[in-house]
Amino acid sequence: MKKILVICFAAAVLTTGFTSCNKYLDVKPKGYTIPQFYEDYEKLMNNMSLIRLSAAYPDYLSDDVQVGDPTDVSKLASYSGLSDFKKALYTFQPGAVFVPGSSDPFWETAYSHIYTYNVVINNILNVPDGTEQDRKQLKAEALFGRAYEYLTLVNAYANHYDAATAATDYGVPVVLTEDINQPYKRGTVAEVYALIKSDMETALKDLPAKSTNIFHPTQSVGYSFLSRMHLYMGNYAEALTNAKAALALNNTLLDYKLYTTKKGVTFGRVCLASDNSVRFPEAHLNAESIWVRYGNSSSSSLNAEVYVSADLLNLFTKRLPDGAVDQRRALFFCDGESNFGVKPVYFPGRVLYAPYNDPNFGLSNAEVYLIAAESEARAGDKQEAMKYLNALRNMRIKNNQALVAATNDEALEMVLEERRREMCFLGPNRLTDLKRLNRDARFAKTITHKRGSEVYTLPANDQRYILPVPPKVLEFNGSMPVYER
Repeated sequence: MKKILVICFAAAVLTTGFTSCNKYLDVKPKGYTIPQFYEDYEKLMNNMSLIRLSAAYPDYLSDDVQVGDPTDVSKLASYSGLSDFKKALYTFQPGAVFVPGSSDPFWETAYSHIYTYNVVINNILNVPDGTEQDRKQLKAEALFGRAYEYLTLVNAYANHYDAATAATDYGVPVVLTEDINQPYKRGTVAEVYALIKSDMETALKDLPAKSTNIFHPTQSVGYSFLSRMHLYMGNYAEALTNAKAALALNNTLLDYKLYTTKKGVTFGRVCLASDNSVRFPEAHLNAESIWVRYGNSSSSSLNAEVYVSADLLNLFTKRLPDGAVDQRRALFFCDGESNFGVKPVYFPGRVLYAPYNDPNFGLSNAEVYLIAAESEARAGDKQEAMKYLNALRNMRIKNNQALVAATNDEALEMVLEERRREMCFLGPNRLTDLKRLNRDARFAKTITHKRGSEVYTLPANDQRYILPVPPKVLEFNGSMPVYER
């Protein structure tokens, strides 16, 4: 126990090598204590760093983004002001995304979280205090957190799950101990998913029905996560079973029709129509959030940093009834002009993504509705798929009219279109969807990005969809196998 120090996160192991952290092994870091009692571990799990992620930048690979001009009228959207790694992603550069010596906030944040979860998982049951139920619940929360991080990592830094190749496809390093001197290797996709499933099978029985706050998982959160995992794996029957179990416990959706926008502000520009002093709820106050994770840096939010691609804009008008208004587009995008301060900024013909409301990178009921709808469509029940889909659309669209699918294939197409509308600019979600849908010839697509007169393309199933292992990791782990992107 005396070797367990919070400062030596696994991110340090995976970025700077073992020796750099050895000097910290017997030094008690300022502000931290060596975990000995239940309360110590509870504090670790309540640390605010765990609710902060850095996972928005993969959207620069997606078909949702259009960059600004070199010196754009919307300063945050200026292409010249973007980080080099965002430029590399947007222009589909091969090879490394980050330059040698730089940090990958997505990778490092995830592994630092995993280190903390490992500390709790491997030690909490041995503390001398706390009830057995409390200790098991805290371990279950840590198991869930580790599973969440690994599911996100493996879908960003590896081939998408394919049962035929998962046993040989490179996954991500599997770290199960807080002992930084233990060797590790890059696991396969199958091994990573096996760990995720094992963690969740153990965790689910000890997760509580209710939690102290929205940052801690409950049983409904566990079922929601399993529905996502099975969807990614193509296990649609299991995805549906878990989605239904989750919605049986919590099926609340927020009515976007009650909101409007106001001028002269950034955060708070989306507000209640009946009282513009009431802001659109932050994720932890949003009734449809079930487990919340926020961003923690400029790599975590695309607020006013990107324009919306023509491809995505066209999708917002597709299947929209006459006289209807999709509130997601009306509230969270700025069409032709923005007004965040003293005077407006004009960009005619373009639409800026600017919700100025921190998104939830965790889990929400809207996603679970969409998982249920997609699973029903793939199972051949278009009527049930449309029930879930229309329930969501009724809370998003003014003057909505129910969609009707003539075939199961049409129902599936409608659901996938809605999923893109609902979940655009939410971290790596669109990238994961592109990777999984590219495996199906019906939905495979080549992405086209433009910058002035320059045109860049990314064909379906290209290895550049896979984020590369950061250079700092490879500097100290030269034998780690990598994808050639």
